[in-house]
Amino acid sequence: MHSIIKILELILTCIVEISTIILELFGVAILVFTAVKCFLYWMKQDSRIRLDLAQGIALSLEFKMGSEVLRTVVVREWGELGILGVIILLRSILTFLIHWEIKHEEKALALDKTGSSDKEQ
Repeated sequence: MHSIIKILELILTCIVEISTIILELFGVAILVFTAVKCFLYWMKQDSRIRLDLAQGIALSLEFKMGSEVLRTVVVREWGELGILGVIILLRSILTFLIHWEIKHEEKALALDKTGSSDKEQ
């Protein structure tokens, strides 16, 4: 019975480690894709660059936070759990600040649109 538990624990650890790497890879891919796309927008002088970049960073952070949450499943020591907790807290703060920036950027773009449509009339 003890050997079955060890095997199941090893399988769980492998699944979590692979899933963590995949989620982090998704986060990195989203961030790189967003950065390239926003650089192209910058070259075209597009006004939505800040909003698109912030949304891409926020989505990337969500994937990275998901990988950290998965990592808590296989943590064995309190020290590791504390470090993971601090990482999750920092990423949560970053996500909150980015969402706050997105909200204000959307308001600014909406005001620009209504201001330009008022001038056209």
